[in-house]
Formats: sequence, C-alpha cells, structure tokens
Amino acid sequence: MASSLLFFLSFLLQVLCLANSQSFIGVNYGQVADNLPPPSTTSKLLQSTSIERIRLYGADPAIIKALANTGIGIVIGAANGEIPNLASDPNSATQWVNSNVLAYYPSSNVALITVGNEVLMSNDQALISQLLPAMQNVQRAIAAASLGGKVKVSTVHSMTVLAQSDPPSSGLFKTSYQDVLKGLLQFQRDNGSPFAVNPYPFFAYQSDPRPETLAFCLFQPNSGRVDSGNGIKYMNMFDAQVDAVHSALNAMGFKDIDIVVAETGWPYKGDPNEVGPSVENAKGYNGNLIAHLRSMVGTPLMPGKSVETYIFALYDENLKPGPASERAFGLFRPDLTMTYDAGLSKSSQNQSTPTAPVTPVAPKPTTTGWCLPKADVSDAQLQANLDYACSHGIDCGPIQPNGACFEPNNVQSHAAYAMNLYYQTSDKNPWNCDFSQTATISSANPSYNTCIYPGGST
Repeated sequence: MASSLLFFLSFLLQVLCLANSQSFIGVNYGQVADNLPPPSTTSKLLQSTSIERIRLYGADPAIIKALANTGIGIVIGAANGEIPNLASDPNSATQWVNSNVLAYYPSSNVALITVGNEVLMSNDQALISQLLPAMQNVQRAIAAASLGGKVKVSTVHSMTVLAQSDPPSSGLFKTSYQDVLKGLLQFQRDNGSPFAVNPYPFFAYQSDPRPETLAFCLFQPNSGRVDSGNGIKYMNMFDAQVDAVHSALNAMGFKDIDIVVAETGWPYKGDPNEVGPSVENAKGYNGNLIAHLRSMVGTPLMPGKSVETYIFALYDENLKPGPASERAFGLFRPDLTMTYDAGLSKSSQNQSTPTAPVTPVAPKPTTTGWCLPKADVSDAQLQANLDYACSHGIDCGPIQPNGACFEPNNVQSHAAYAMNLYYQTSDKNPWNCDFSQTATISSANPSYNTCIYPGGST
C-alpha cells in the first residue's frame, strides 16, 4: 500500500511538473523600434504562445497594464541612468516601486526588478559603486510594500564578467570585479534573488566559426567537448556557458544562488561579412534550446531542472545601431507572423513541421528496420539526440508523462523512441539514422506493451 501511494505521489509530481513546464521559458521585449504593434495586441500574441514570462528593459506602463490578468510573469528594469537617484535617495526608490510595481500588482504579475543592465561592463566606477546601494533601496521599498519574497531584486551581467569559462569547471569572475560581486552576491543570497547573465553561443561561434563549433552551439548532434577539470562531456555551448557561471559562483562561495539567463538568442540575418546569422541557424538554436529546456534535464552541474531563460527577442528592433544582426533577433514580425517556427506557438507545438514538396523519385528498395542508439552511448549524447529529434517536427507526446512510451522513464528509452521516429519520418535515409555515429539500424522491433515504435517494411 505504501509503495502504491509513493508511486502515485511520484506520478502526480511528474504531471504537475509537466503542467508548469513552460514557466521557465521567457522572451525579451525590447522597444528600440518605431513599428511595434500596440501592447494590447502583443498581450494577445503572447497568450497564443507557451511563453509565460517576459522581460522589459524599462517599466512601460502600457505594457504592464496590457499584461494584467494574463498570468504572464513580468521582469521590469530600472535603467542605468536611474541608478544614481535610486542609490542616493530612499524616497526615490519608494516612489519608483510605487509607480512601477504597486500601481499594477498583483493583476500584473511583476516578479523581478533588474536594477541596471551590464553595469559592470560600463567601467563607470561611480555607477558601479552605486549599484548595490540602489538595489538595497529598491529592496527596502519592496519590503515596505509587503512584497518581500514575492518581487525579487537583481541586476543583469554580461558573460564578460568572467575571466575564464573554458572548461566550464574553471569558471571564474575577473579579479577586478570580485569585491563588487561579493557585495552583490551577499545581497542576493540574503534576499533570495537570482544571478542574471546574458550567455550568447552565437558570439562564441563567431569567434570560432568551425562546423563542429556550429553544431555544438546549435544543440545539434556532435562529438561533444570534455571538461578537462572534471571529465564531464558537454554536448552544447549553452550548458557549458551556464555551468561556467555556476563554477564562478561556486568559486566565490555562492553556489546556492540561482542563475537566470536574462538574454540569449540567435539572429536570422546579418551583414554579408557576419558569420552565423541565418534563418536555419536561428531556428536551430532557439528551437533546440526550447526543446532542451522542456526536457528538464538541466545542465551537467545543475541537473534535473531547467534554468529560467529569456530568449532575445520578441520583435526586431529596427532602430538599434550596429551590424544588421542587431536588428534581426525577432521571433515575430510586427504584423504578428512568426519569423520562423521555434516551437512556441500553442497551435504548432504538437504539429509536425511541414515539409516542402519534393520531386517524385524511383521507389527505394524495401527494407526493414528501426533506428536505435548504439550500445555504450553516454546519457549526455543521448539527451542531445533526444533534444534534436523532438525539436524537428516529430510528435514526442508518447514519451511525456501519461504517454504510452513514458515508462521506463530514462533518457536511453526516450532517446531511442525519438531517434527512431525522426528516422522513420525523414524518408528513412541512412544519414537520418547517424546522430554523429551514435545510432544504427536494427532489424529487431523494439516495441513493448502499448509502446509501438513505427518502422518495419518501407
């Protein structure tokens, strides 16, 4: 009886986790543009997606109002230029909180305030010295409004706060920032707020534009990279960058602080001399990232949970300066159509990705087989294969809780199902059962109980 109850509770927990599985997927809503749709229209767009969090760089009242009663979590920001007043005058912080939080809360679900954006990178020592006092004053105003613990206070950092990040286990903050960071991190530990950072595998690829690096950055099947410090094999750059931040926090004695990815993304076009921007790469990165987050596998150093992640960006910002890629990160166009399908639309999540018509060819010889993982493939590689397959238009519902192939609940079984389904729906070409040489075609039908693996004669 006790074992049955334990099984039921475990199953219930899995179902609840699935029900809330989108709560860690957010998007950045930048406004450096003159062609954006009205906030009310954007609110309706967001409700048609699985996005449950949105990050603003300021505190636009029209947007905050438009998101009222939607349940969407909102991150609002105090600009770098507001920091001096917030730091020097507690009344200024109180007024800021009253105007930008209390005026809308709780109908508008403001969950996090970011004080400043990449302030340490400004090299403005006066501004840097004012950052912590500003955060403290905002926190006191939040507490005075009886919102302590409900609305958190943080700031956002660039990955360049790290002196080293490769391998991930060697992650370390720059010496010149460590004194400032100690104060900030102690504040965040005391108040339970996250360390927010902006990792971009896109920039890592630009600095090392090899095909194997692109596959590593796009979560595509690859040979992986072994961390020489701990022997862990990493299968994608996102996990490696996030774990480098975790290692840096650990080195400072703050490994218990949660990490939030405040920005990450990939541009779908750029200037002719830019390496990496394309619709295919942007869809590959964001689509595979979303599938990876939904898998709940976490990172090697933080397994079993997904890092709260905000994808840059909801729309293009046509007034941003710099190379063309800076104006081409949008998931949606101003007319609300998708730039490409990254798997965020509720109406498209469970549909197969349509394929372009092809010219008929002569029938292939009849063969029999199922695409299955080879023996001794690591769980990390299997997870990468699973993420890749499930983000390419196949129906991975059978390996979700309540699905016919959910049990046994392990990466070996789930990857086998997904890899085979990807192969069977990709014209059964041999190269679709390669997965970086970790799969093979088997004549043995792997189906069991009510879990049916498509395959057999073709």
